Amino acid sequence: MLSKNLVDKLNEQVKHEFFSSNYYLAMASYCKELELDGFANFFIVQAEEERFHGMKLFNFITEIGGRAYISALDEPQNTFSSLEEVFNNALKHETFVTELINQLMDIAVSEKNYAVISFLNWYVDEQVEEISMMTSLLNKVRRIGEINYAIYMLDQELGNRTFTPPAE
Repeated sequence: MLSKNLVDKLNEQVKHEFFSSNYYLAMASYCKELELDGFANFFIVQAEEERFHGMKLFNFITEIGGRAYISALDEPQNTFSSLEEVFNNALKHETFVTELINQLMDIAVSEKNYAVISFLNWYVDEQVEEISMMTSLLNKVRRIGEINYAIYMLDQELGNRTFTPPAE
């Protein structure tokens, strides 16, 4: 049985995951404007991942007897001054999402809801990967600076990223 508090918090997380998807699309648009299609691809794939995360939560809520609902999203930041700012913001955002997942886990643990704890473990692991990836890319972008051939090489690398939904 889900408490109202836990259902509400899970639904808030659905909202945050869909917001994340939009935020990464805004970052992709900035990269497209710079004609950095590989960077744009990276963020488009990231947006697909976040949408997947939102739907995974949505489906879980209904599977365990809750009512999933969709609420309005805030407009994400759409203007950026540099690739470094984009990746710095992405890392800050993933850190924020990690805090939200940890808060959800705290509620599930306090309520001894083992189904939710088990489900959220996947998100805890996912956030470790997200933070690591964004930290690494931010560090690379900082090292590269304005070196055009290095930006081109990283752009080519990021252009190869694809989204494959994890096996359930």
